[in-house]
Amino acid sequence: MELFKNTNYDFLGKKWPFIIASLVLSVAGLTSVLVKGGLKYGIDFKEGALMQVKFAYPPPDNKIRQAMLQQVKGEVSVQDLSGGGVTNEVEIVTEAKGQAEGQLAANRQDMERVLTATFGKSDSGKLDLNNASRESLANRLRGPLAAAGVAMSEDQLQALVTNLLGEINTKHSGLITDFNQVASIAGMNAGIMNTLRQECYLSDFHVMGAQMVGPKVGKELRQKAVLATLYALAGMLAYIAFRFEWIYGLGAVIACFHDTLITIGLFSLFNKEISMTVIAALLTLVGYSMNDTIVIFDRIRENLKFSHREPLEAVMNRAVNQTLSRTIMTSGLTFLTVIALFIWGGPVLGGFSFALVCGIIVGTYSSVFVASPIVLFWHNYTDKPKRSGPVSSGPSAPRVETARKSPIKAAK
Repeated sequence: MELFKNTNYDFLGKKWPFIIASLVLSVAGLTSVLVKGGLKYGIDFKEGALMQVKFAYPPPDNKIRQAMLQQVKGEVSVQDLSGGGVTNEVEIVTEAKGQAEGQLAANRQDMERVLTATFGKSDSGKLDLNNASRESLANRLRGPLAAAGVAMSEDQLQALVTNLLGEINTKHSGLITDFNQVASIAGMNAGIMNTLRQECYLSDFHVMGAQMVGPKVGKELRQKAVLATLYALAGMLAYIAFRFEWIYGLGAVIACFHDTLITIGLFSLFNKEISMTVIAALLTLVGYSMNDTIVIFDRIRENLKFSHREPLEAVMNRAVNQTLSRTIMTSGLTFLTVIALFIWGGPVLGGFSFALVCGIIVGTYSSVFVASPIVLFWHNYTDKPKRSGPVSSGPSAPRVETARKSPIKAAK
């Protein structure tokens, strides 16, 4: 399907506003990174512990932060994850630079103790059902059930515990506020319910997940993320240099590097974290932008077979116009998808979708206004000595016009 037919827009004639905009965004992003002392990394790339917690009510961010600061070593940040279908969830991060692995593990335990002390509502040493493990719950119920006269084998007890925790985790996201919410599970009776109420209590929070990253792992992940991006660019440079000419590969790689640099700069300007999902988005955008550039370069090559004497800028403009419908269709539909993900995906996917939104916009125009002008500037520069060769002084010197050699290799 063609949205635009026989268009003749002078894209390369309007390259300077986009080049200036790219320079401004690049400088602004780099300045932001320098002023802030570097990028804001997520827990994937820095030392510390992360815990995702669900509350029975809107989480009190300030109360959580103050309680953590009193007990946990290092910096503490609390991010409300409510939105996009997620309710009453927070992400607690404790950053502990220079601490050993053992200290990070201790920090995690301290975080759990702080939550229990602040929001646990502990009653006479009872077990917190909302944060109980399968083993701890079975051990807690085994003796009291026998004392209450509830006949139950070990297999039946394990099945009961599995059904009970499965009900809480799957239907209630790991958090219940009333024991009656699990009264209908298989194997439950009045004796078991009474024992459960006597031995357990319901806290106002549930730890949904936790992870720790030590200094060695964080450093390795940062290095591998940088190397993955550089290897991807180097591989694409080699491919395009082989498929076309080296200057075309260089132009495409500079455009991809430009897309990555501006996107990372926008992350710094908007104070967003760089995580592993963001790196995945950046690598996706490198391939996306490169594909768009190759399509335009391939059309330029096809046009040059029949337009040897036509100026290269005119050939490039015609190639961009011929691929305009394809660019609008692919970039437009992809952009609609990621903008929906950005609006309704919630905070968990915020960094990933933000990188895709920025990258698609920047990557689409860089193929036309960054990669193509680099090739055009180079050929104008290298062709200049040929145009300014010695001129004969004879009045009747013949003028010989030679066909311009195609700057792109023949199709393989």
